[in-house]
Amino acid sequence: MAAHVIDSIFFKDLYGSPEMRAVFDDLTLLQKWLDFEAALARAEAFVGLIPAEAAAEITRKARAGLFDTDAIKRGVDKTVHPLVALIWQLSALCDGDAGHYVHWGATTQDVMDTALVLQIKDAYPLFEHALTALIDAASVLAQTHRDTVMAGRTHGQQALPITFGFKVAVWVAELKRHRERLAACKPRVLTGEFGGAVGTLAGLGEHGLAVRSRLMAELGLNVPEIAWHTARDNFAELAAILAMIGATLGKIAHEVIDLQKLEFGEVEEPFEPGKIGSSTMPQKRNPMLAEAILALARLVRTQATTAIDAMLHEHERDWSSFQMEWAYLPELCVMIHGALALTHRVIAGLHVYPDHMARNLDITRGSLLAERVMLALGQHIGRQPAHDLIYEAAMESFERREAFADVLKRRPEVLRHLDAAAIDALLDPAQYTGLAASFVDQVTGAPQDTSST
Repeated sequence: MAAHVIDSIFFKDLYGSPEMRAVFDDLTLLQKWLDFEAALARAEAFVGLIPAEAAAEITRKARAGLFDTDAIKRGVDKTVHPLVALIWQLSALCDGDAGHYVHWGATTQDVMDTALVLQIKDAYPLFEHALTALIDAASVLAQTHRDTVMAGRTHGQQALPITFGFKVAVWVAELKRHRERLAACKPRVLTGEFGGAVGTLAGLGEHGLAVRSRLMAELGLNVPEIAWHTARDNFAELAAILAMIGATLGKIAHEVIDLQKLEFGEVEEPFEPGKIGSSTMPQKRNPMLAEAILALARLVRTQATTAIDAMLHEHERDWSSFQMEWAYLPELCVMIHGALALTHRVIAGLHVYPDHMARNLDITRGSLLAERVMLALGQHIGRQPAHDLIYEAAMESFERREAFADVLKRRPEVLRHLDAAAIDALLDPAQYTGLAASFVDQVTGAPQDTSST
């Protein structure tokens, strides 16, 4: 029976994905432990440290399906040790004297660390695919609405016109940077561990470096420069990047939630008949997917702090810190992959309402274009005097609930330099989106329109 939302039969697909849960499943972890033991035996046989027949037998028996997981659980409970019960079973399963060579020269943390790295290795393609799929979907959305004019907002208030495509392209650029960060840390994170009791490989003597190199080749991992039993910076780096991805997804979700408010009505997360917004208010079309993403973003943020805490180790081994990773890393990976999947679902199916965006452009009765008028007038009287004049006109328009154009046209200081037709032309939002469309093209890789203004 699940005691956490990522495994809940009710909620697990709002807080994760089947693919990532499988990566961190107990039986998968068991197999990763066994993969290490088998690869270690083969590496030691390769350098002549143990018999080749023993390595072959260990490899044959290092299959999770052959193991009694209940017995391993009882062993963990009795010994308060995570691995000795598995080592006992593997040794006993091996025919002949092959069991004598199981776990030769290794320490438990070598196995645990490397198994976790192997799980992350399997998680990486899932992250890479999900990020790329989201970037692609968001790029299509940005291009589709490259020229869809809407109000840009700062401090929660309308500021200047932008295009919806420009807004989405900002998200795309950020997601692309996360993909680069994830790729940059990959070689560091996908580094195995093999140091023996205190990291010096003393138990293997002259064979230590050769066994370590062969072991990592068998597992498809990078060779560590030195044991990292107490150096958890690579995991902390990955955790920080994943938490940053979560923060970006949360920001996107929050924007959808805000813009879906009826008072805005500019976008809406995917809706189809049968989706229920409220158990008591039949009219509600709530942004439930976006809210789930935002919840995940807030939850995973704490995992980055936990990752930094887990870097604090004493001496050559400190399990009080090391064991934290068994909890936070699987949870973090599952939740972020779930958030990526939910965000892709929102972006790929997002309803965009250009007519509502156009309606909202006129909420300020034209003062959204105050900067444009100020700069046009400033060419004649200077920027600061123009700012002062336009400020007064904008405040009058706001207080009197009067069209900004009408206020401007009553002011002789303005009409002296800008006639009524010029004022009307300056207040067209579609003509003041700057390089928004060009930026969309640049971020999404589409051919750029150099005529955009």
